[in-house]
Amino acid sequence: MAMRQFLFDEWRALASLNRSDRPWEMPAAAALASGLPIFIGAAFGELGLGLAASLGGLVFLHLPATRLSHRMAWLMACSFGMTASHALGLLGHLVPALVVPLLVTITLLVTMVVRFYAAPPPGPLFFVMAAAIGAYGPAHGRDAMLQVGAVAMGTVLAVAIAFLYSLYIVSRHGVPAPSPPSQPDFDLVVTDSVVMAAFVGLSLLAAHALQLERPYWVPVSCLAVIQGASLRAAWTRQLQRILGTGLGLLLFLGIAQVPLGPWGVAVVLTALALVIETLVVRHYGLATVFITPLAILLAEAGQGFVTAPQQLMQARLLDTVVGALLGLAGAACLHSPRFRARVGAGLRRLRF
Repeated sequence: MAMRQFLFDEWRALASLNRSDRPWEMPAAAALASGLPIFIGAAFGELGLGLAASLGGLVFLHLPATRLSHRMAWLMACSFGMTASHALGLLGHLVPALVVPLLVTITLLVTMVVRFYAAPPPGPLFFVMAAAIGAYGPAHGRDAMLQVGAVAMGTVLAVAIAFLYSLYIVSRHGVPAPSPPSQPDFDLVVTDSVVMAAFVGLSLLAAHALQLERPYWVPVSCLAVIQGASLRAAWTRQLQRILGTGLGLLLFLGIAQVPLGPWGVAVVLTALALVIETLVVRHYGLATVFITPLAILLAEAGQGFVTAPQQLMQARLLDTVVGALLGLAGAACLHSPRFRARVGAGLRRLRF
């Protein structure tokens, strides 16, 4: 009887849909911010640079629902952070011994900033994703410099789209009511950030110990799960992420069977971005089904899929399981009052 109730509760948590108050224009603008750079890259015969710029376009998702001046200031700050994260990730690619320390540092600093300013989701996720893709990508030398420039240009285009979108939304719905000022405490900003960064580092060390090839999806999965608002939320999210990734890999396999040229890649990625931003606030697991092929295409399409789709599927599924399980372990620590008290006391003694 208890097992039946447990399974029923799990199914209800996995299947429940949330209500969304997003205007329909928001997913459309987000898809434009991440899709338009790929169309531009395809037009100039530079799909790889278009994909890098599309990664920068994800900064649009950090647009807050505040007054226009604050929106633009925050988004430009996020643009700098996204570009810097990708550049540091590429530095780790050039000097492999720096990969883990760099990604841990990026996770720590970005998480502290977004927690101090009470920034809404996606929080530090895309900054770490940009760094991880750079760290495990194939770019070298001049190509790496061009890639950083492409990411920066993608963020600039995203800010321009966000400005036009914000003018339209404010004219339609008025200026949003100001949120109460955040009251960040030491544990929220410092202790939690240190724990999250430590588990991102552990996930990367585990990926290296398992000799996973290009495991950029491991730290992303770990961070996505550990960000859960509660241990229960983290448990549900890791189940949704693993199941959603499995289904998403099947979707990717179907996409990979179609001979996509540069224009086809642009269309598919734009459509995926539109679906993701429509679904993510309603059901994280369903959104993950589409996030998985989008992330693989962003990281791999520019190389023409030098790895067979079946091998990519196996690698990304293993990456997801490793990252999600370590993210769940990190969430258990993060939501343990005793663990947080001990870590917080130690950090205070260090005058962190």
